[in-house]
Amino acid sequence: MAQLWGGRFTKETDKLVYNFNASISFDQKFYEQDIRGSIAHVTMLAKQGILTDGEKEEIIAGLEGIRRDVENGTLEITDKYEDIHSFVEANLIDRIGNAGKKLHTGRSRNDQVALDMKLYTRDEITQLDKLVKDLLEVLLTTMKAHTETYMPGFTHLQKAQPITLAHHMGAYFEMFKRDRQRLQDIYRRMNTCPLGSGALAGTTYPLDREYTASLLGFDGPTLNSIDGVSDRDYLIELLSAMSTIMMHLSRFSEEVIIWNSNEYQFVDIDDAYSTGSSIMPQKKNPDIAELVRGKTGRVYGAQMSLLTTMKGIPLAYNKDMQEDKELVFDAMDTTKGCLALFTGMLRTMKYNEENMAASAKNGFTNATDAADYLVNHGVPFRDAHGIVGQLVLHCIEKNIALDDMSLEEYKAISPVFEQDIYDAISMKTCVDTRKTIGAPSKEAMDQVIAIHEKYLQEC
Repeated sequence: MAQLWGGRFTKETDKLVYNFNASISFDQKFYEQDIRGSIAHVTMLAKQGILTDGEKEEIIAGLEGIRRDVENGTLEITDKYEDIHSFVEANLIDRIGNAGKKLHTGRSRNDQVALDMKLYTRDEITQLDKLVKDLLEVLLTTMKAHTETYMPGFTHLQKAQPITLAHHMGAYFEMFKRDRQRLQDIYRRMNTCPLGSGALAGTTYPLDREYTASLLGFDGPTLNSIDGVSDRDYLIELLSAMSTIMMHLSRFSEEVIIWNSNEYQFVDIDDAYSTGSSIMPQKKNPDIAELVRGKTGRVYGAQMSLLTTMKGIPLAYNKDMQEDKELVFDAMDTTKGCLALFTGMLRTMKYNEENMAASAKNGFTNATDAADYLVNHGVPFRDAHGIVGQLVLHCIEKNIALDDMSLEEYKAISPVFEQDIYDAISMKTCVDTRKTIGAPSKEAMDQVIAIHEKYLQEC
């Protein structure tokens, strides 16, 4: 096929070179954005008197017909065309003739592709934001239901202190809330329109760039035409934000995998989000959590790839920058899929509250509270720490929990202990006495839940 830019050349591009150079196989994803941008462009051209109103209407009708035919399947995007811009323009010319040749007035493929990618990325950020919000809604529902579901809190993957499931889930709520804030921040910073930047130095046509920007929902035009066509910072930022989302999902997945194990039995994953073994009939595997954990590296790789592509590129546009699309598209699809599946798994997951409470009790998570008991009865903390260490050793030797020791056994190690030690080290007391904001008590968690509810209602 003859290229739209072919006037300078005396022979056809080698087929292998053409295929290597072409982007239609992946940039066809934003045919809708390309048409949307073109409609705004010709609307502005007519406003400025560069096109007649009749030409504008004819071009817009042709573009809308192409969009409609692509959507209903009567017009196929094929590799006959080098890129999505060539596809749209060539089909427009075929349909409406000479008026279609005026579509590209005052525009370069450089600012056109920059616009399409920004429009597409904005749409993707909106979808990602909704998916993260859906996950936050499920987390908040879980938190509300489990403010008194006791479980061990961990450091170094060792049982440390008793908390509640609501408190544990609240940590992930904070992570994914920050993820939403990052996405929204990227959206605000990238929301300037590159159209009108031309190849790199603008155009001699009297374009109204502010008007075009407003038609497309941007805050305004980019203020430097060189940067307008060569900026990919917003994609690097988005890949960073998606990498962080995936890191959070992977950490969460790792915990679900551990909690699902026979040794913990904290959760029951719904059958819809599990698989069995081809040889071991007893197995119920947490495949979705494992796949989310595995796909995290895929998104990390996309970020590093684009950083590597951009690090040596001089101003302004270079063909290397075409490499932004495939890996960003894949990272977007991967992150969206993982968010949707993980949210579904979390929404249907059941929690074994008795196992969680027993694990907290049997892991000496109330040892710190036993030490605090001694301190409150006048024992210096360093001495109290040593006494409780002796208690733990005694329990390990007898294979019992601190709660199961008799008062005589307590007094044999320290006469300070009295009957009220049992109340002091109960799971309820250990949790409910931690009342400061951010701590696991029901009182503190109810305050936090109210803050989160308001946040989700307003944002």
